Amino acid sequence: MINFSSLKIDIHNPNPSSDVLPDVKDFVAQLKTLAARPDIGFIRLAGEKKFAQQCRNVREKYQSPKYFIHVGIGGSSLGPQMLVEAIGQQPHPEFIFINNIDPDQITNDLAGISPHDCLFYFVSKSGTTAETMAHLSILSNWAVNNANSDFDFTKHFIFCTDPKNGDMRQLSKEFSLDALEVPSDIGGRFSVLTPVGLLPAMFANSRPHSLLEGAQKIVQMSMDESDRNAVWQALNALLLWKNQGITQTVMMPYSSRLKSFADWFVQLWAESLGKKTGLSGREVFEGLTPIRAYGATDQHSQMQLFMEGPLDKALVIIKVAKFQSDFSLKGQFKCNSSDKLAHFNLSDLMSAELEGTLQALTEAGRPYILLTIPELTSEALGELIMFFEILTAMMGHYLNIDPFNQPGVEAGKKYAFECLRHLAGKSR
Repeated sequence: MINFSSLKIDIHNPNPSSDVLPDVKDFVAQLKTLAARPDIGFIRLAGEKKFAQQCRNVREKYQSPKYFIHVGIGGSSLGPQMLVEAIGQQPHPEFIFINNIDPDQITNDLAGISPHDCLFYFVSKSGTTAETMAHLSILSNWAVNNANSDFDFTKHFIFCTDPKNGDMRQLSKEFSLDALEVPSDIGGRFSVLTPVGLLPAMFANSRPHSLLEGAQKIVQMSMDESDRNAVWQALNALLLWKNQGITQTVMMPYSSRLKSFADWFVQLWAESLGKKTGLSGREVFEGLTPIRAYGATDQHSQMQLFMEGPLDKALVIIKVAKFQSDFSLKGQFKCNSSDKLAHFNLSDLMSAELEGTLQALTEAGRPYILLTIPELTSEALGELIMFFEILTAMMGHYLNIDPFNQPGVEAGKKYAFECLRHLAGKSR
């Protein structure tokens, strides 16, 4: 077991190998090269305070909305939702994440609320994302039509977009709207520690500076040229298992508050590592497939497959050592099964189920990485975020693909607009 900061790591490798894997000095050298690239800025975010201050300045202007409506898609929504659900500490404002173009869902999201009670946060790095611009049209119309009085967009609409370019940046100037920035050197799936995630985190009463402090601890640890470097250890384990045909990565936090963390990881891992073309220009069809799960719920569904199915999955399990709340299991109804639990708390049952799963995985010869945090705090979450961002970027490096582009996604966008043009032609 290795300790770094507040986070602990255990790796269970049932099939050791003599494969030659990256040594820690090479890993650190390559990471330092990555961190110095002017076009890749996510590592530098950990030591950057200006974005948190910009968000604080905006937060102070909008004191008490009943609803915070976050509008974005992909990394523009998954990261913020993960932050709010993991470390949000107050009931108001109520958060609504509009992150799909399903008309029925949007109708349900807006039912029974007044536009005057809402603060809308529109997030798009390009400022031209089709889904977000469609939502901008829908929500601006809905606000005007349901306000029952004049609706002042400057009091309710905030944009987050490219610092200079794009339609949203231009509209923010035209309508005098507050507009935060998605830094030009940060890709959407790596943007959670920018204003994309920091502003909603502030409205959820979390501590953005603590998030960044946690992230910075992982940056420092990942530059350590010793075997205490846990990101390097996790990378080597996953590379080794990939060489053994284990190409699926299960993210399984044992915490309902980290359920959305698994969703965020799925995008980060899939979009970064799933690539047709390698750095050499040769077709490689590379990637590691992420699977979302969470404990203890998925012990009663997916775990059967993980335990006894094909030997193609490695589990990454996150344990929260201490929960903020707890319940006694001594209840009002007496029977044999409840009597067995009566001397314990609910957190004891969660811990026992997790430990039982680990023992069963070990017995079954299944590989896993266990990450343990003492409590789910802003700092611990910052550590987890940076841990997996660096792991993903460095995995891309050693797979010889570009983890920062997304040509497959761009192709889908292109064909979607072609379909719209075709529909427009038919309607004339």
